[in-house]
Amino acid sequence: MAKLVYALNQSLDGYVDHMEFGPPDPALFRHFIDDMRGLAGCVYGRRMYQEMRYWDEDRSEWNDEQRAYAAAWRSRPKWVVSRSLNAVGPNATLVTDDLEGTIRRLKTQLHGEIEVAGPELAGSLTDLGLVDEYRLYLHPVVLGRGKPFFAGARPPLRLVASDRIGRDVIRLTYVPA
Repeated sequence: MAKLVYALNQSLDGYVDHMEFGPPDPALFRHFIDDMRGLAGCVYGRRMYQEMRYWDEDRSEWNDEQRAYAAAWRSRPKWVVSRSLNAVGPNATLVTDDLEGTIRRLKTQLHGEIEVAGPELAGSLTDLGLVDEYRLYLHPVVLGRGKPFFAGARPPLRLVASDRIGRDVIRLTYVPA
């Protein structure tokens, strides 16, 4: 049975606008490559999926690590939750209804970790009691605005791990209490 993990970069004041953080340091980026390689799949909302589509096309300016991340991302199956999209890209399945049933089936059929990205989608899955673990990649940045990591009420959580990744990022891992 798979575990559903909500993982996202976050500012010190709780916002998730990764464009404001700048590029990750090499150690953090290698961590993200390894993380992506190990996933059973990814669940995205429309906006996050559209941002991540960046990795679908090769770019001449990419370095070896960026090409490695793109290859890992492309190889993972993806489920895109959207009522407005009509189609999705390669290795992706569009989910237009029965979110709860779809995620429950995936958790039963797959093994390992399924990562969910996007605070609104993660909030819906939290409300349904489907998120098994929360990973906050805490960056030393204060944004003062944006989308909060938790789109709705924060569920009761219990800290199970904390580790430093790269120069400046702390990963906090929580499970529902």
